[in-house]
Amino acid sequence: MAVETERTERAEGYAEYTDQYIDGAWRPALDQGSIPVLDPATERVLATVPAGGVADVGAAVAAARRAARAWGATTPAERLVPLTRLRDGLAAHQEEIAATVTAELGAPIAFSTATQATLPLTVTDSYLELLPDYPFEERVGNSVVHAEPAGVVAAITPWNYPLHQIAAKVVPALAAGCPVVLKPAEDTPLVARLFARLVDAAGFPAGVLNLVTGTGAVAGAALTAHPEVDVVSFTGSTAVGRAVAETAGRGIKRVSLELGGKSANVVLPGADLARAVNVNVANVFVNSGQTCSAWTRLLVHRDRYEEAVALAAKAAGKYVPGDPTDPGTRIGPVVSARQRERVRGYITGALAEGARLVVGGAEAPDGLTTGFYVRPTVLADVTADMTVAREEVFGPVLAILAYEDEDHAAELANATEYGLAGGVWAADTDTAARFARRLDAGQIDLNGGRFNPLAPFGGYKNSGLGRELGRHGLEEFLRYKSLQY
Repeated sequence: MAVETERTERAEGYAEYTDQYIDGAWRPALDQGSIPVLDPATERVLATVPAGGVADVGAAVAAARRAARAWGATTPAERLVPLTRLRDGLAAHQEEIAATVTAELGAPIAFSTATQATLPLTVTDSYLELLPDYPFEERVGNSVVHAEPAGVVAAITPWNYPLHQIAAKVVPALAAGCPVVLKPAEDTPLVARLFARLVDAAGFPAGVLNLVTGTGAVAGAALTAHPEVDVVSFTGSTAVGRAVAETAGRGIKRVSLELGGKSANVVLPGADLARAVNVNVANVFVNSGQTCSAWTRLLVHRDRYEEAVALAAKAAGKYVPGDPTDPGTRIGPVVSARQRERVRGYITGALAEGARLVVGGAEAPDGLTTGFYVRPTVLADVTADMTVAREEVFGPVLAILAYEDEDHAAELANATEYGLAGGVWAADTDTAARFARRLDAGQIDLNGGRFNPLAPFGGYKNSGLGRELGRHGLEEFLRYKSLQY
């Protein structure tokens, strides 16, 4: 009830933010214009934030550059002090974080509480544990190799896991000794403002973290092209990622890209089919299908194909779209009207190409004519040449494909331009691991393996460059100098 009241108050009298967090203080935006932030469940305005551009980006980068030398000269132990305070702030504001994400993203409050608010804390904890023992200096033969901060970082983050993606970029960058300019997605900037408040309270030096809200086309482009930015860390679509890489390349900047996915979940003969399908449906429908690593393609041997389709239909029936502030809701709206129409278009297109509708469809869910809702959808008889089997939908849509043998399964799994994640289910782990080594993907779960915040996350092919999380995530923000003597 408290969350619902908060959302109603915002809808009736929304906040109008006119400041950016630059050089250790909230300062009036230099650029003109504002961006409305909508509640995806009601389509009402929650708040407006500044539409930052060249001037705001320039001020933020200048502040980061001024802070770079002093912050980069601190020891890991010195950096741990404000990072630990930031961690404590994240822990103390879990309820506010969850409510904010639910309000601007539409994620069910139960999911926001259990995942959207806790993942950033888990990531931060992992770097607090890693930092004290990381070898920033080591002897290699007759050389001493120093790991140094790579410089000013531009962190451009997406809307689907808004605070997790901020933590996955900003925390390791700060831990490495790099100052950051953060440009969050324009659909979900409110939790980024909350993060900046927590950074401010943690006592980081001025300019170490700067926040500029704005569109990707204006603020993101200005940040990527800025000559004083040394590293660009971007998460988003592959199409935008290509543009980011092209712009950054002209400045010879280091680039880390975490892009799209079309992940396959392969169920091999002998696996627990019921468990594999149930986990797959949950994996696709969580966060309204807005997960880059979601297993959006379920591959099952033809002998058990119809059994898998029936299991998926039954599992999907548990996901009824509803008010995301209701603790019992398992699936809320997608983030925007644009995203809703995109997902519905893929469903319509799949049916036109010959896919069989098992559950769901392109129509609005019953009783939900307001809000950016999409029916959780399962499609059967999908073939590898169909658009829905090749392109990222980014919504609650599962495509089920049949394979003839293991070679065919591997061929189908790899038959996309993406290579971000995947799953393999088999009678035993050794069999699953053997097959997983044939897949062109950066992270593969075997028989439902749990998420590991210390393991590198990132993809092959058009799913990106570089890695996030753990030691590999820290090293994206380091450069190396060898001294021979």
